[in-house]
Amino acid sequence: MKTFNYIIILILMTATFACTGKKKESATQQAVAEKLEPVEVMPLEMKDISRDVEYTANLAAYEELHLAPASPGRIDKIEVEVGQRVRKGQVLVKMDQTQLRQAEIQLATLETDYRRLDTLRKLGSIAQQQFDQLRTQLEVLRKNVDFLRENTQLRAPFDGVVSGKYFENGEMYTGAPSAAVGKPAVVSLVQINRLKAMLPVSEKYLPLVKRGMEAKVLSDVFAGETFTGKVTNVYPTVDPMSRSFQIEVTIENRNEMLRPGMYARVTLALDRDQAFLLPSIAVLKLQGSNDRYLFVENNGMARRVPVLIMKRYNDMVEVSGENLKPGDRVIVSGQARLLDGAKVKVLNN
Repeated sequence: MKTFNYIIILILMTATFACTGKKKESATQQAVAEKLEPVEVMPLEMKDISRDVEYTANLAAYEELHLAPASPGRIDKIEVEVGQRVRKGQVLVKMDQTQLRQAEIQLATLETDYRRLDTLRKLGSIAQQQFDQLRTQLEVLRKNVDFLRENTQLRAPFDGVVSGKYFENGEMYTGAPSAAVGKPAVVSLVQINRLKAMLPVSEKYLPLVKRGMEAKVLSDVFAGETFTGKVTNVYPTVDPMSRSFQIEVTIENRNEMLRPGMYARVTLALDRDQAFLLPSIAVLKLQGSNDRYLFVENNGMARRVPVLIMKRYNDMVEVSGENLKPGDRVIVSGQARLLDGAKVKVLNN
């Protein structure tokens, strides 16, 4: 009998411990289930963005000129060196002036004769035809002297930098093209305080590209630096092979940092649009795939929503998704710990 009572007591104690353990386990599970993940949210709104297109280009000098006299002759003196800055009107090259001196002597003699004949004409001592012939000769000789003066002293037509020198003092200029530039030249001059870029733009953008449109220019040589440009010319025809048309972009070369021949990326803001913009940290990537998603808070619960990343704007991204709508409360902090359906506590209500 004592043994039987002992067994009964053991059974009751075991049942009591079992019930107590189940209650503790149930309480723990309930506490876990009721745990709220702290998060921060932001309302989803449509924002105004620019639809940009980017093209690559080789920069060119805004103006480039290869200076040479109109006729062959001996080079008397080249006044500049490569890399030298010059001002508009500055003499760059002096050619042999023998022909000019001869022409100036002839002009002085003919002007003296003209004055004498003019006096005789007024007195009626010579025929008007003889006087007119002399006046015509004088006009022709004056133009010839002006031409020789212009071509015996080559002057800079604009402020710039000497980019090439192809002869030395005393050499003969023959008029043949220089091997370096493929054109007849004694020196070359470039303007680099402004640059230009020629871009082949797709024909679908023809209605959107206008003269005066601003452009953004970036160069890998100067990381983080942005240069401003403007569309200064839109070519009127479309290339039937490439289905593109040419535009010319003029670039303000701040501190002359950029140089002709450099590679650059030119961005045009062609249109404005409305889109969803979010901080890039709000969008998560599904492990093992390229699928992207984010969490939307709804009545204290996190709901996972698949999205597509359209374009990046620094630390913001443009997102698109069938289940996104304006006013959604997108979780932007604490989302990395969440599972679909998790209960959350919004800290920035």
